[in-house]
Amino acid sequence: MSVTAKRSPALKEATRASVTFPSDLYTEIERIAEEKKVSVAWVVRDAVEKYVEAQHPLFPRQQ
Repeated sequence: MSVTAKRSPALKEATRASVTFPSDLYTEIERIAEEKKVSVAWVVRDAVEKYVEAQHPLFPRQQ
C-alpha cells in the first residue's frame, strides 16, 4: 500500500492521502460508491472512520 499525505486547502483540518488498492477491491469500492451515489473518496473515508472507531471506541472523533 502506498500512502502519500499532504494538507488539502479545500478542507478545514484535513489531510489528503493517496492509497493504492488491489484492482478487485477498488472495483468493489467503485460499485459501493455508485450504489450509494457518493464518491469513492467518501466510501473510503467512511470505512476508515468505522475501522478507527471499532479499534479505538474511546477515541474522540473530531469534526
